[in-house]
Amino acid sequence: MAFNRGTNSDNTVSLDEVNAALATVNDPEINRPITEIGMLKGVDIRKGGVVEVGVFLTVSGCPMKTTIIERVTDAVMKVTGVSKVSVELDVMNDEQRANMKSILRDGKPDKENPFNKPGSLTKIFAIASGKGGVGKSSVTANLAVTLAQKGFSVGLLDADVYGHSIPRILNAMAPPTMVEGMIMPPQGYGVRVISMLPFKPGGIEQPVAFRGPMLHRALEQFLSDVWWGDLDFLLLDLPPGTGDIAMSTAQLLPHAEIVVVTTPQLGAADVAIRAGTLAAQTHQKVFGVIENMSSFPCPHCGEPLDLFGAGGGQLVADGLTKVLGTEIPLLGKIPFDVRLREGGDSGEPLVLAFPDSPAGEAIYSVSAALSSQPRGLAGMSLNISPAGR
Repeated sequence: MAFNRGTNSDNTVSLDEVNAALATVNDPEINRPITEIGMLKGVDIRKGGVVEVGVFLTVSGCPMKTTIIERVTDAVMKVTGVSKVSVELDVMNDEQRANMKSILRDGKPDKENPFNKPGSLTKIFAIASGKGGVGKSSVTANLAVTLAQKGFSVGLLDADVYGHSIPRILNAMAPPTMVEGMIMPPQGYGVRVISMLPFKPGGIEQPVAFRGPMLHRALEQFLSDVWWGDLDFLLLDLPPGTGDIAMSTAQLLPHAEIVVVTTPQLGAADVAIRAGTLAAQTHQKVFGVIENMSSFPCPHCGEPLDLFGAGGGQLVADGLTKVLGTEIPLLGKIPFDVRLREGGDSGEPLVLAFPDSPAGEAIYSVSAALSSQPRGLAGMSLNISPAGR
């Protein structure tokens, strides 16, 4: 099938309407109209209302090609007079891929951290914990999904380079697509996800043996080499403790706000306070505290069960308030629910499978707190000066 940019042999179908319909088709990975990023090869309208559409894929093995065909077909079939839609796929050449990369980067140079530029409006939350085992990754993934459900554009960076677990939790195990050295992250439930997993030849079981400088470089590449798009929210799942990644995050993303996850256990709370106190040294803001694995009603008598103690979340919030000299709120208490762990193992987040559960409702409540201050220009330097008199 040889395409022109647009031919019409059937006056009953409007070429303008077909092109307008195609302008509503977003690439599933990039989330931009295929007409804007050079993916539309051409349109031919044949007699009898048959419309043939040519689409360029970025790479021959594009994992989303079936979705693209479905989206193009659905959009064009809605045009008056169209009886059939045929989609032919082709692959971009090097020049076309380079042009797409330039469009997506807005002509800006490579190796640039877009979140640290003065014009960035992305709200960044670094989810931290003092120790492992408090459910930080599960909470982070579920929060990301709830934000995406609200219609926000959300990215999740699995900064736990050694112990990455986000891809499995969000069922985003597919490798990213590479476009001229630019990494297009896979998506899970509407959330763009990047982690160390796809960059390990040995797969999920291969350990990562990085020293401090290599960890910093990995985080830097996740920020600068990945095409995140125009995000409303970027969440980082930090490794436990106050080590290299926590300090690199402060350096590379100085405007990131810290959210500390703890359990009700007093021992966990003591360690969590130390994780939050690091913000005083890195000059970051602590947004709040989340208590995970809180009490839940006994299935037999209904009395609350405190499997992991009580009061740890409030203790962390009060401790950080005292140390940092500013009010640090307890954002929410997520009841213990084995389905939160099960959802992480099966790749089906609890907030989707059981949104009305007490744990699901608590996560939605915390998500509302995170999104209560949407991105905007407040507090940003506009780099303007009053006009001279």
